[in-house]
Amino acid sequence: MTGLDALLERYARRLARRSDRRGFLAALGAFVVGGAALPLLPIARGFAGDGGAKGAPAEVAGPEGDPTRCEYWRHCAIDGFLCSCCGGSQTTCPPGTEMAPLTWIGTCRNPADGKHYAISYNDCCGRGYCGRCFCNRNEGDRPVYHPYRSNDINWCVGSTSQVYHCSTALVIGLAEEGQPEK
Repeated sequence: MTGLDALLERYARRLARRSDRRGFLAALGAFVVGGAALPLLPIARGFAGDGGAKGAPAEVAGPEGDPTRCEYWRHCAIDGFLCSCCGGSQTTCPPGTEMAPLTWIGTCRNPADGKHYAISYNDCCGRGYCGRCFCNRNEGDRPVYHPYRSNDINWCVGSTSQVYHCSTALVIGLAEEGQPEK
């Protein structure tokens, strides 16, 4: 045996005498479980504005009244094709599709009156992708462990057809005063 082999053997035997398999397996298990739980920790996300204060909503540029544009104020948390470009409107699905009973909710600021409104984003299901006016704004989007605030889920699961076509943006009402913006 060479001197290096003897040295490594001596350190390996010393380590084996000081530790046991159960302790090693316990530490390994704690590491694996801790690593798997890491994505569950809360994540603070700033709004993707162009220099506004953290937590302040990004100003929506573009024509205020054009529902076929991603910059339209109701689309602050939308992710999908706009039904207003696909034969429907902000509140109705195109012919041949049905509105999913499940929805995700966003809070958007109307620049015309400065008030925040609760918006219900409903997917229209039953036909293939519309393919026009795709928007992915994601303002206030939360990780998937808040599914009612996430737009990354196929919300057609509650419909007769799970094929996604487009998304609507219905105003539910005014957001409550004093509530943090979502």
